[in-house]
Amino acid sequence: MLNAKSSKLALGTVQFGLNYGISNNNGRVNKDQARLILSQACKNKINTLDTAIAYGESEKVLGEIGVSNYNIVTKLPPLPEGIRNIQKWVFDNFYSSLYKLNLNSIYGILLHRSVDILGEKGKILYEVLFELKSKGLIENIGASIYDPKELDDLENQGLELDIIQAPFNLFDRRLETSGWLAKLGSMKTKIYIRSVFLQGLLLLPSEQRPQYFSKWTDHFKQWDDWLKANDISALEACLNFLKVYSDVDKFIIGVTSQDQLLEIIAKFENNNKILDKSFEISDQNLINPSNWIK
Repeated sequence: MLNAKSSKLALGTVQFGLNYGISNNNGRVNKDQARLILSQACKNKINTLDTAIAYGESEKVLGEIGVSNYNIVTKLPPLPEGIRNIQKWVFDNFYSSLYKLNLNSIYGILLHRSVDILGEKGKILYEVLFELKSKGLIENIGASIYDPKELDDLENQGLELDIIQAPFNLFDRRLETSGWLAKLGSMKTKIYIRSVFLQGLLLLPSEQRPQYFSKWTDHFKQWDDWLKANDISALEACLNFLKVYSDVDKFIIGVTSQDQLLEIIAKFENNNKILDKSFEISDQNLINPSNWIK
């Protein structure tokens, strides 16, 4: 059984609750398939699951299957505009997640939008989360970011977070080039990397890429030609790239079948590494999926 390195992997579960991902042709994962995926994850020492209140039925599905033997990281939704009772809002969302997940405590709570923890409201929000942490109901507090610049704001606020989740892949190396990857690695903060396949875009063959991405044809041609010249699959290239970064605690991967998971694990377990970083691109309309016109 393969599992020596795959413990660095975490399983993203947005597909358990939503039809998610530009390369996802299978739709939302049904409960039976989700159960098989979780079973294979457990067998291969993958002990962390990433979910969120905003991921549709994901928390509910996980709770019905049973996930008490995993470290669960979930996310609060964006703080509503004009909210007055922040403590009640946090408690309502937190205990709803506990109920759905069928757990007594949670390994990690992240803010889906890091800006929520800044300013006066952010101070209250942090204090409420810290209260839950001090009671042993949450082990780690953190934030999901979309741009490393958000980390500058968090640092200026003097906030200490246990987990930072950020996008990082062969096309999007902002976390590294900003210096924050090394900085987080020197701190006690756990680094969780998501979007390792750029929501599946990097795995699509050229003929399947949506028309929206035609404006970057030259960049994708460089990518396709490099894969062909090196006789390597896009999946292998994306995974091998990650292995260079030993400071990262978890790489979050999402799948829609146990076969996909086993393929990822097998390729992640091999000893190949890739140091070619020439595919980095700074265009936010490409590397930030929230900007895609679908």
